This record gives sequence, structure tokens and C-alpha cells, in this order.
Amino acid sequence: MRILAIDPGFERIGIAILDKTFTPKHTLVYSSCFKTSAKIPFHKRLTLIGEEVERVIKKYKPEALSIEKLYFTTNQKTVMGVSEARGVIIYSASRNNLSIFEYTPPQIKIAVTGYGKSNKEAVMSMVPKLIDMNTETNSDDELDAIAIGITCLAHEKFGLKYK
Repeated sequence: MRILAIDPGFERIGIAILDKTFTPKHTLVYSSCFKTSAKIPFHKRLTLIGEEVERVIKKYKPEALSIEKLYFTTNQKTVMGVSEARGVIIYSASRNNLSIFEYTPPQIKIAVTGYGKSNKEAVMSMVPKLIDMNTETNSDDELDAIAIGITCLAHEKFGLKYK
């Protein structure tokens, strides 16, 4: 099973491709932090996000999308923009017949650290212990995406459809 995991945003989007394997650690195939510029109109930024998600889907051929659910925030403007970016991402995944799995931040923290109120440092320190990272990650957004993918691999039953 190959998972496309995304930490949604509209300025920075963490993207990871993970393979479920028979080994103790699953494999990180690809990760990146896709960035859009605040100088570009918002609707164009959404278009760029959709194009990047489509590119990754076509190149890596995942079977499912694992994405973070929005959690309550005090910044209404940010939450609206992230919601719109999530919509573009989910649309692209659905258009490409991917199964879609959504997880809240506490669910991700429980899956990665065992504690739903873990801090970001605890999550980031556990990620390399849980997955074979044969590529180098350069941003927190990438590590967040990988954590979201690990959560999907831990929660979902994919039968014998392993890669």
C-alpha cells in the first residue's frame, strides 16, 4: 500500500509518500515542502497546490491520501485558507480515485508518540524511529506529513495489498 500524506497549508504544504512494508519500519519514498508565494493571488496559489498534488499522484501512484483535519484555531483567516487548500487537495485525490483518510492532531500524536498531547518536538523525534527514511527531510512540514502518513499506516487495515 502506498500512501500520499499531506500536511495542508497554502504557504507551505508538507508532502510525503510512504510504502507499507512487511518489515518493522515502513518506507519513506519521497518527501518535500511545496511552497507558494504570498505575492501570488490566492486563487493562483490554490491552482499551484492542485497541480503539485496531481504531479505527485501521477509520479508515485499512491492508493490513498492521508491528510490532517483542521483543528480549532483563533486565526479565522488562516483556517479559511487552509480549508480551501484542503478542498483542492481532497478534490485531486478523489479525482484520482484515492481512498481518503483524515486525522486530527491528537490522533496523529497518539499514533506517533502514544500521547495525544505530545509537543511538536516529541513527534519530530519519533518519526525517524518509526519509518525507514532513506531520503533527507528539510522541514517541519515534511516531518508533519510523514507523521500523518504513519498515522494512516497504523490505523487503517489495508489487507494484503502491500508494496
